[in-house]
Amino acid sequence: MSNFDTTLVKRPHQQEKYTDDQIQELAKCINDPVHFMSHHCYIQHPVKGRVKFDLYDFQKRLVKIYNDNRYAIALLPRQTGKSTAASAYLLWYAMFKPDSTILIAAHKYAGAFEIMTRLRFIYETLPNYIRAGCTSYNRGSMEFENGSRIVSQATTETTGRGMSLTLIYLDEFAYVQPRIAQEFWTSLSPTLATGGKCIITSTPNQDNDQFAQIWKSAIDTSDDYGNELELGKNGFKSFTCHWSEHPERDEKWANEERAKIGEDRFRREHECEFITADETLIAPLKLVLLESIQPVRTEGQVRWYKELNKNSTYIIGLDPSMGTGSDYSAIQVFCLPGFQQVAEWKHNKTDVRNQMLILQSILKTIYNVTKDEEAIYYTIENNGIGRTSIQALDELGTSNFYGSLMNEPKTKGQTFHRGLTTTLKTKLEGCAKLKYFVENGKIKINSRNLIQELKTFVARGRAFEAKDGEHDDLVMAALLCVRIVHQLTKHDEDTFNELMDPMDTDPVDLPMPIGVI
Repeated sequence: MSNFDTTLVKRPHQQEKYTDDQIQELAKCINDPVHFMSHHCYIQHPVKGRVKFDLYDFQKRLVKIYNDNRYAIALLPRQTGKSTAASAYLLWYAMFKPDSTILIAAHKYAGAFEIMTRLRFIYETLPNYIRAGCTSYNRGSMEFENGSRIVSQATTETTGRGMSLTLIYLDEFAYVQPRIAQEFWTSLSPTLATGGKCIITSTPNQDNDQFAQIWKSAIDTSDDYGNELELGKNGFKSFTCHWSEHPERDEKWANEERAKIGEDRFRREHECEFITADETLIAPLKLVLLESIQPVRTEGQVRWYKELNKNSTYIIGLDPSMGTGSDYSAIQVFCLPGFQQVAEWKHNKTDVRNQMLILQSILKTIYNVTKDEEAIYYTIENNGIGRTSIQALDELGTSNFYGSLMNEPKTKGQTFHRGLTTTLKTKLEGCAKLKYFVENGKIKINSRNLIQELKTFVARGRAFEAKDGEHDDLVMAALLCVRIVHQLTKHDEDTFNELMDPMDTDPVDLPMPIGVI
């Protein structure tokens, strides 16, 4: 609904008279967005109310980067005025760049509406001779007499699709769901390739989301010969600043903020470190320290991260699936001593029988080096589809699989099951062990894919599982390995001494239980 019954909105296509001073001032505004903001814009301060927009030094540099570059990405601390500066710049662009179509996309509609609210306030408080007349003035959009328009939307897979965009502004892009962000960015790329301008701002979230990928490529400013480039390899100009550049923030403020929100949140929201905001199984500050390596070799779809050693013990876990293209099946391989990841496999279109053949091949590869079946322990999750996997194991012949199959320990009055059963209780116990091993440096994870899954493995209800749109199959296979290792610590003194948890009071006891074939 248009609001032309108020003097806050300038009517379009009016004849006006300008003084010489106004003409000169208007020319300065057209040529310099920083001059426009500093001299004519007012904003709403949360405490002081309406105040002149007195840009901080880092905001002036930020706006200059917006204006001088086709693609710009800014990694900024929380509450430093990044959305306010962007709102003023977008308004300047629409009023002084005719026939522009500007899209504001925020991670939620409330965020997009908030930016439009700030933009409208700035517009309504401008001097009348500076601002352009509006042909449409609505809650989520503005259209100007020069043919430009500003539209705000929440970020979805289809946001902006079909629009001929001159400029797109993505606010808090790191907090858009990873799957949506990836689909959105894919659909947006053709628009940018045909001449569109893009501005992205956010505080960090995960270090593997779409925002993080764009940021890392933007700060990679060396070419293949080691020469420094003006822009990142993806064509983006990067910008960041430290929280201390805000004139109202000092060490006293920082110490008080750390005490209020904690060290990990302070480092994420104010020091711009990529520490996840979710309630992950592994402490966020520990996740940041995990570093992957490249595989030493790849055999089929199995990635090997460490050469095999005849003196090591090997732990293998298979988390099966139907192999119909939805859920993934996954295999993890770890070694002892050192509890280090050796190999992994993951696929969603391999049927149950072939999953068992891949497991068989991995076991054979390990045996060819160790020449000792007693140094190989493997298991299969036997829930649901896992029972079909056990049946496939029987059909192929257990004797054709090198190593010992680890089974659920038999308890009095319960039916014996081969493989390991995942219940709420056993999953939580496995998660607790994995958390202890990772956070205390007792396990070495080499796979980038497993590390990424751990960063999206979060508290859901009474347990932990992948965030919406993510997967946790590699984690579940790793949990099977952790459960095998936990059994071994009870029956092998060296393993117990290497990996024991001070909170674990189970004594070492020999020999290996009947649960092992």
